[in-house]
Amino acid sequence: MIAVTLTLEPSVVHFYTHIARCVGLPLEQVLSDALFKLAGELSMEAIKKAEEDL
Repeated sequence: MIAVTLTLEPSVVHFYTHIARCVGLPLEQVLSDALFKLAGELSMEAIKKAEEDL
């Protein structure tokens, strides 16, 4: 894995820290999972738009 440094607003860190505690996972894992899911959703939207433009 490659380490990445992010700068987040304190309220965002608080939100994801709360989620991490609730599910018993490290903050880094929750952030990684959230970014991975967002990337998948954005990719699907881009594919759909590209298909519509054909």
